Amino acid sequence: MNKPHRINWFVVATIALAVVMTTAPSLLAGEPPVSGRLVDGFRILSVVETDTPLQWTVYRGDYIKFELPASGGPFILSVPALGIQQSLTGDETAAPYFKMKQSGRFAVTLGNREGVLQVVDFHPANYREMTAVQAADFIARMDPLILDVRTPGEFKRGHLPHAVLIPVQELQHRIAELSAYRQKDILIYCATGNRSTVASKILIDQGFTRIANMRYGIADWQQRKYPVVR
Repeated sequence: MNKPHRINWFVVATIALAVVMTTAPSLLAGEPPVSGRLVDGFRILSVVETDTPLQWTVYRGDYIKFELPASGGPFILSVPALGIQQSLTGDETAAPYFKMKQSGRFAVTLGNREGVLQVVDFHPANYREMTAVQAADFIARMDPLILDVRTPGEFKRGHLPHAVLIPVQELQHRIAELSAYRQKDILIYCATGNRSTVASKILIDQGFTRIANMRYGIADWQQRKYPVVR
């Protein structure tokens, strides 16, 4: 009589884990899969000529641009719930950008195609958001690098004490300037918390491990009468 085949569950589990790590690393990291690619602080969403419904997932705080086919157009982009109604062409140099200020699922049309734009919050394991009150305490206790990712003009009008300015559009090209802080605390802020979310994603993708984002930006900081350098 033949003995029943015994399953090596350790081997099965190891293979299953390998498959998950290969096919869905974002699930292990606790992040939803997102669309497009980051270029100079913008999330570029490619539009492919197919008959399938449009479907994109981006982060709250992203500044999104659309990469359209060079031929054809102009195309009308419409996201009524976000107040977006814009004519787009295939000219990348003149492409407008759109700021994703709130999370949710939104109906979108581009030309004669329909679909969904999903905006999700960014919450990986090595990232945290904090209010201005929490940020002030964090600065006092941890002495982090304070990174301002606004424009030079905004920085000149007022910034946190000891803040370092690297505009979010320049961050990918200036990562080397922050290399000493890959394993150290960094507090990132902008005006209202959107660009700082994009900057946080850029740094985490580059291997930075201790990122804090002042969720409501310097607006929250100033409202609470904390010191600002001009």
